[in-house]
Amino acid sequence: MQFDMRSLPMATRYKIVNSTITPRPIAWVTTRSEAGVVNAAPYSFFNCVGTEPPLVALGLLKEPMSRGLKNTATNIVATGEFVVNLVCEDDAEKMNHCSVDAPADVSEIDYAGIETAPSVLVAPPLIASSPVSFECRKVAAMDIGTMQTVIIGEIVMAHVRDEFITDRERVYFDTPAMKLIGRTHGSGWYVRNGDSFQMDRPRYDPARLTGKE
Repeated sequence: MQFDMRSLPMATRYKIVNSTITPRPIAWVTTRSEAGVVNAAPYSFFNCVGTEPPLVALGLLKEPMSRGLKNTATNIVATGEFVVNLVCEDDAEKMNHCSVDAPADVSEIDYAGIETAPSVLVAPPLIASSPVSFECRKVAAMDIGTMQTVIIGEIVMAHVRDEFITDRERVYFDTPAMKLIGRTHGSGWYVRNGDSFQMDRPRYDPARLTGKE
């Protein structure tokens, strides 16, 4: 079956993308408003998009009725700063509490009972229990369409908890031990990062084009 994405309503396009592009890492984003309120919200339209400089991208959907920016996007556009915290299994419930539609003057940090730690270069705090946190500064904020804002941010400081570093000199991590979770198909479905396999990247072999061994 083919879907002409140009002619489908937004809700249908969302179902197609949300149910097929999986698993998606979760950016548990902390921001600080101009009034000083700390916001924390999870987003799975997220990934890294470069390393020179190190860049992350966030797809932030707008309010369905007003089509206005939600708190996270408002804060990033206004202050230019945010922190991406990755989510482990132990934090899943607190992260989920941060997905509520809380008023702008209510901090999800307080609502979900989250412990924070100071950042080094940006104002929004880290989530202390997160295995990995990235302090970011906004590079670009683009309204592409009427219902979404795309944020590109540069990682200016990375935090990895000591227990997940296996070799400081060579910068090796025990990623499976972080027990990171991701978003998958449908409403409320998540995936654990526990089932993996390894394949080495092959070298180019021109004999494959001729069928010769």
